[in-house]
Amino acid sequence: MYKIYINETPLLLFDAGKGQKLPEAGPNELLMRYTGKAKFLLNYADMLEKSQRYDRVIIHSTDYEKLVADFQSNYKILEAAGGLVYNEDQKVLMIFRRDFWDLPKGKIDPGESKEEAAVREVEEETGLQDITLRDLITETYHTYRTKKGNRILKRTYWFRMDAPSQALVPQTEEDIEQAIWQDLDTFLQTSPVIYKSILEVLENRD
Repeated sequence: MYKIYINETPLLLFDAGKGQKLPEAGPNELLMRYTGKAKFLLNYADMLEKSQRYDRVIIHSTDYEKLVADFQSNYKILEAAGGLVYNEDQKVLMIFRRDFWDLPKGKIDPGESKEEAAVREVEEETGLQDITLRDLITETYHTYRTKKGNRILKRTYWFRMDAPSQALVPQTEEDIEQAIWQDLDTFLQTSPVIYKSILEVLENRD
């Protein structure tokens, strides 16, 4: 299964082959069979970009590889990496950017590994030093449009990291207003404005 966030709504591409049981659609969810035409997928992407009418959209096919390839053909794929950083008190490094709480991340440069990019982006966006890279937590996908209207599918690799608690310097040129250490349980209880893909990273942290 392949989950892509489009305008904060998850679009799931589901492999219906080999006797797989289809997921059930909830009262505000949409379950559709793939017709085999990439334009079909683009129509649903457009719908999700313009509206948050559905809580979830599921598109299924017995030819899962074609379904995924056809979806990706509508986008330029950009790879990024970021970090979920813990200090010695088990507080997590969060940033506040463009009215949302987020985690530090950024595009992987040519010739750079995803691990190197993840550490570099955390350093650049928060001023953090002495980072110890741990394991890969998960990958997330979301789409957006450039100023010219080009469609981008962003794949982000998320790594667990450790670092000693220290003063943080938010990268203001990247519109980061705050970079702070948060007790995660307390933070989540406040119902923060946070991207669903970031919530997914936090939920997969253990």
